[in-house]
Amino acid sequence: MSFIDSHCHINFHELAENIDDVLAKMQQNEVLAALCVSVNLRDFPSVLALASEYQNIYASVGVHPDYEDVEEPTVARLVELAQHPKIIAIGETGLDYYRLTGDLEWQRERFRNHIRAARLSGKPLIIHTRSAAEDTLRLMAEEGAGSIGGVMHCFTENWEVAQAALDMGFYISFSGIVTFKNALQIKEVAQRVPLERILIETDSPYLAPVPFRGKLNQPAYVKHVAEEIALLRGVGVAEVGRQTSENFARLFKL
Repeated sequence: MSFIDSHCHINFHELAENIDDVLAKMQQNEVLAALCVSVNLRDFPSVLALASEYQNIYASVGVHPDYEDVEEPTVARLVELAQHPKIIAIGETGLDYYRLTGDLEWQRERFRNHIRAARLSGKPLIIHTRSAAEDTLRLMAEEGAGSIGGVMHCFTENWEVAQAALDMGFYISFSGIVTFKNALQIKEVAQRVPLERILIETDSPYLAPVPFRGKLNQPAYVKHVAEEIALLRGVGVAEVGRQTSENFARLFKL
């Protein structure tokens, strides 16, 4: 039995200062690999450093839509940084109308640049969407995101949004939220998405799954996400681990 954490932020200080312990707990819990996801260009070197040092850590390059006053990533800059062999994805990118309000055209333009960079670099997208599903799907379609594919990370939308993303060739990734008792919509989606299109993640240090809800999250806990999906679908947790690991390798061309 083994698992892969398809989305974490182990370069954040809460986890980076105890990285040896984080990696040891991954091994103890049969988490074979993790994808450390970039959220801005300033901190990108710390993401790349972890991936360069540890064989089972991969990395992405991108700027999260919540980061307002930061270096804006051009298509050329993203493509250049994505050349490193341990960079396996572009993102996390997307739209977030929950935390920020007002004229968010800059956010949409940033998202377009990430999609263009993904297509040019041949590396799939990691997409974040919150309170912005309609515009997220519209921009994905307009920019041809389906030609490169990727993953809708930490999925919290309804089945119709999932289906639209699946139709564009995207994978759906579930975080610890799927273990929360009141997350009924997400549980329904987790039952309906084909298993060969599901990824599992922690989004650590955030969103720790039950039984660690409210505590510091880490990649070792991704197996609890797998256990919940197995329960919802009536299959063995080993099957969820095997299939989601195969999906990860297929999507990110490993």
